[in-house]
Order: sequence, then structure tokens, then C-alpha cells
Amino acid sequence: MEKSANSGEHWLNGNRLKVYPRLLVVLFAVMTGVWLLSFKHMVDAEGNPFGNDFITFWGASLAALQGHAPDAYNASRIFAFEQVAVPASTKVFGWFYPPSFYVLVLPLAHLPYVAAYLLYIFSTLGFFVAVLRRVVRNSIAMWCLAGFSGVCINFMDGQNAFLTAGLAAAAILCLKRRPYFAGVLIGLLAIKPHLAILFPVALVAIGAWRSIVAAAVTACALMAAGTAVLGQATFKAWLGSIATAQMLLEQGGLPWQKMPTVFALVRLLHAPVRVAYGLHIAVAIAAAVLVWRVWRRSQDWQLRGAVLMAATFLISPYVFDYDLVWLAFPIAWLALVGVRDGWMHGERELLTLAWVLPLLMAPIASTTSLQAGPVVLIAMLWVVNRRIATIAVVTSADELELAAV
Repeated sequence: MEKSANSGEHWLNGNRLKVYPRLLVVLFAVMTGVWLLSFKHMVDAEGNPFGNDFITFWGASLAALQGHAPDAYNASRIFAFEQVAVPASTKVFGWFYPPSFYVLVLPLAHLPYVAAYLLYIFSTLGFFVAVLRRVVRNSIAMWCLAGFSGVCINFMDGQNAFLTAGLAAAAILCLKRRPYFAGVLIGLLAIKPHLAILFPVALVAIGAWRSIVAAAVTACALMAAGTAVLGQATFKAWLGSIATAQMLLEQGGLPWQKMPTVFALVRLLHAPVRVAYGLHIAVAIAAAVLVWRVWRRSQDWQLRGAVLMAATFLISPYVFDYDLVWLAFPIAWLALVGVRDGWMHGERELLTLAWVLPLLMAPIASTTSLQAGPVVLIAMLWVVNRRIATIAVVTSADELELAAV
């Protein structure tokens, strides 16, 4: 293993770790300023409304409050509600979320659009930061968070990744001492169910049956509440929208350059849909097996959390760059392991790549047709696997030494 970064022998030493995040914070501040100045009548130069995807949250809320909740799943109908928020908007933003999330955004249209966006984005950001501070609290870590491009992208897109990342990480943090509460948090991820697929794998691996029951009850209760409030027609409309989302994914109606998945990587290389699904499923199975192995064999909750949250992006083909705000937790956990146990070759370089991935992924894919997202994510899983293998070797050596004595 290498020596600690503080020894000054590595290019990413303590001084640079203080400077680089601050430089990116300045860059993001400039980007945000340019972004805000580009708006005219709340629409930017590319025709995107202020808040981007948030316009669907507010539009779906307005549809439901006016008694037309199922219309949110119809592209032409939700567009009319979105135009109430931003009349100059000309782009249609689709709504594919289940009733479990729909019921949570239901109150948004009681507020004016901009006020609703600010309340939503800052409240979910506050939750996300509060959970991350349970992992690491020093000032350098907070600057690294402020300079993490995933935060900036999710902020501009008005998406829900602050909320989902906070729920996932909080559940992992609570599993050992508060298993029922951890299960509730996992169940709340039913608001975006494809991001919760790996949790049952991890929970079964460690026999966390109380958490499994709590998660199942919470997920079902939230879905039932959403359906009860919004109506069965809304539930049926959501089920029907899944096929539309799949068609958009397969045909490029969704931007593959913004999707850090194996499916997107293969489709950008012009491979057939079946080949893309086949390779994606193969990698997803391998990722799930690794999660099982780490959770089964390791007692290190930092490695467990890192592998679970990083591997999540290799399971569903339907994730975006704003979801990569999840990587703040694997980066933090792996950094803590490196500081505690010593850095292994290439780890700091990889964590740096993961840190800038949300910012660089789409531009790289747009110019080269290479989707770097899954490459970096697979490398992060390899780092965890190497850590586990090293621990196993050391343990075996210790056992042999004891046997000899």
C-alpha cells in the first residue's frame, strides 16, 4: 500500500485537496451565474425551462390538484400544466413516477413555481448534507462536497437525487442499530423503485429480516396511500407509462450521453438493443453478486455502503447524471477507508475521477460517443473487491500463523 496523502509523496496531497474543491466551487458559481443570465421569460437559450425536470413535478401536482392526476402520464396533457408554470416553455417533460412519489409532490403547486422549486431543492439538499455529515464532518470534506459536480447538476436539473441519496445512505447508516427505521427508509425509496433493487440483495446477505419486513410494509403502504389519494386510474396510467419510458430509452428519445449505464454505453456504440440489454444484464448480475459477496464476507460498513450505492447504477438502465450525486457517499466511505488502512495503488486517482464524473460524463459522450460512467463505476467496484480480497489474504495469513504457533 502507498503512504497517506498527507505524506506529500502523492500528487493529491493535503494542500491540493484544499485548493481543488475551492476552484471547482468558483467554477460552479460562474456556471450558475451564466445559467441564470441565459434565461429569458424563464427559458434558457436551449429552450429549457428554469428548474428543468422540476417542471414535471410542479405540473403533475397542478394536474392532480385540479382533479386530473392521470393526465400527468400523458405527454400532451401534462405539457399544458407545465406551461402554466413557464408559459414560454416549448419542451415536453415526461412524467413516469409511481403514485408513491406523486403523492409526495402533490402539494407543490400550492406555491408559485419558483418558490416551490427553491423550497423543494434546498430542503432536499439540507437532508442530503445532514446525512453526509454523519459520515464525515471535517471542513475539507465539506469543501469537497461543495465542489462535487453531482450537487451542481442535480441543483440545476431540479431533480430528486438529494432525497434518494439521503434515504439510501441513511438506511445503511441505521441498519446495525436501528434495523426497523432503516427498513422504513429503504421502503421510502419506492418513490424511485429501480434505485432500491440491490437493497434486498444486501439485506438477505446479512439476514436483516426485520429491515426487510419494515421496507416491504413501508413501500406497500406508500404505494397504497398514493393510489388511494390519486385514484386507481393514476396507478393504471403509471403502469402504462413504463412501456413509453422503455421505448424512449431504447430508441434514443432519452439522452444516452447523460445516462451512466452499460446499456447507454453499448447503444452509443450503435449496437442493437438486444446486445445492449444482454451486456447490461450480464454486468448487473456481476454487480449484484459482488454486493452479496461484500455484505456477506465483510463487517466493514464503509465498504458495504460504498459497494451498494456505487453498484446501484449498474442495475437499472434508466438512471441519469443527476442521480450520480449518490457517489458522494461511496467516495467519502472509500476515502475514509484509505485514510484508516492506507491507500492502495490508483485509489485516489479513481476517487478523483468519480468526483468529476457527473461534470465530464455527458460532454465526453457527446464528443466521442464513449459513455465513461459505467467504466468509472465498475472501477469503483473493483477497488472494493480488491480491498475485500486483501482482507481475506491477511486473515488467512494470520490464521496460518496462529495454527503454526
